[in-house]
Amino acid sequence: MASIHLRPARPHEAETLRALVRAAYAHYVPRLGREPAPMTDDYAARIAAGQAWVLEEAGASIGALVLEDTAEGMLIDNIAVAAEARGTGQGRRLMAFAEEEARRRGHTRIWLYTNEKMVENITLYRHLGYRETHRGEQHGHRRVFMEKALG
Repeated sequence: MASIHLRPARPHEAETLRALVRAAYAHYVPRLGREPAPMTDDYAARIAAGQAWVLEEAGASIGALVLEDTAEGMLIDNIAVAAEARGTGQGRRLMAFAEEEARRRGHTRIWLYTNEKMVENITLYRHLGYRETHRGEQHGHRRVFMEKALG
């Protein structure tokens, strides 16, 4: 079995991240009636800021994570898993890493948001210990904001 590892994204991988995220989120477009925000993000800027991570298996990118330090705690801005790796625990692996990284950076809170129509994500985040704080519109998207205290 090939080893899976997570590492910071490299500058030349912006297009790889963009393609992985676009493919991972494509099934939401019909449901939302538009592209989810991660599909239009600037991955070169995310990499330059040290915010992007790549999950690899046997040299292939199978996941992406974008973390952002904020005054409110660590923000999980984006988490994406390639279709061929879904259902294998890689999303949970990325979430666990995000929490570890938040603690390492001294955060006591981690938070995220998702589109209110991405109900399976909301269910997963609740299962992982996140609680809904509020809902609202942001940049034309109806979002559910969630947080988890880090002990």
